[in-house]
Amino acid sequence: MRLVFCGTPQFAVPTLHTLLRAGHDIRLVLTQPDRPQGRGMNLVAPPVKLAAMQAGISVVQPEKIKTNAGLRAQLEEIQPEAIIVVAYGRIIPKWMLDLPKYGNLNLHASLLPKYRGAAPIQWAIANGEPVTGATIMRLDEGLDTGDILLQRELPIAPDQTAEDIFPLLASMGADLMAEALEALALSTITPQKQDESKATLAPVLKREDGRIDFSRPAIEIYNRWRGFQPWPGIYTQFRGKKLVFHRMMPMELRGEESLPARMLTDRDRLFVDCGKNTRLELLEVQLEGKRRMPAADFMRGHQVRNGERLG
Repeated sequence: MRLVFCGTPQFAVPTLHTLLRAGHDIRLVLTQPDRPQGRGMNLVAPPVKLAAMQAGISVVQPEKIKTNAGLRAQLEEIQPEAIIVVAYGRIIPKWMLDLPKYGNLNLHASLLPKYRGAAPIQWAIANGEPVTGATIMRLDEGLDTGDILLQRELPIAPDQTAEDIFPLLASMGADLMAEALEALALSTITPQKQDESKATLAPVLKREDGRIDFSRPAIEIYNRWRGFQPWPGIYTQFRGKKLVFHRMMPMELRGEESLPARMLTDRDRLFVDCGKNTRLELLEVQLEGKRRMPAADFMRGHQVRNGERLG
């Protein structure tokens, strides 16, 4: 097919590569503008831009698309049969939705209608879901509300983080997009309406989402840590300074009662009480302004007192 591809981060790159290998004619790539990053605030190109340039595809990086007459004329000249959208980071305007024969096809990293929004992988793991997946849908003017074309499940292991799942879903979703395009060309696919009664949201992550609420059970805090990798992570306060938890192990208590946010020491082991008679054993932490370190080194270096509280 004659396509236009819209995407920005590394998550979208496998789909671009897969569609090129499948022989599709990608006439243009839309991606977000280069952004300043790092201490030097140097402009850095999005991964999709770099991948497109390596493949010899024309790239445009508009700041706005809704009222961009030049972009509209460019796309109308191309007359794409479909527009592919993968983590582009822009709302697609109606004129663009209406342009291609097969519509705007989006790879969304959840089993829609669950986890609509900007952070579906992170929230699925943070909420302890045992399964996630990829959905190919036809975009409409709503927030991830379009008709579903294809879906595929991916199990989530109890120790997998968002960083582990991202590349797996990117690869799975790339293959699924190629399958969807082939099925559309052969008229062997029937779009399915989403069940609105089962819809949930996965809003963009904020730094505050990583603040630990010790009234939650330990497994919930652990799942939020898995989901919020690499950002915002999870953190609390220790003696007025930010303390980040990097590795931990949840456990249930028998025969004793937890007091949420209370630290307990046992030789070289450090624990913190959580809600519903649960506890976390802290394995690796990082105090504000310091390097990551084993919990035992943190205990010795700061003379942590048995019964001292966090938060």
